[in-house]
Amino acid sequence: MDAVEIPYHQLSPEALRGLLAEFVTRDGTDYGARERSLEAKMADVRRLLERGEARVVFDPDSGTANIVVAV
Repeated sequence: MDAVEIPYHQLSPEALRGLLAEFVTRDGTDYGARERSLEAKMADVRRLLERGEARVVFDPDSGTANIVVAV
C-alpha cells in the first residue's frame, strides 16, 4: 500500500514533537560549523512543514510516520 500524507497540524502536539525530535536526531551527529540545540533544529523542520517544503507521510505497511523534505 502507498504511503499516505498526513497534514502535520492534524497530529497531536506530542506526536509532532516526537516526530520532529526523531527526524533531527536520526543521523546522530551534527557536522555543522556551530552547535545548535535540539529545539532550534526542530523549529527549523517545523518551518519547513509550515511552508510546505516538507511533509509528514504515514506508511500503513510498516505503521510508521516520517518527515519527507521536498527536493
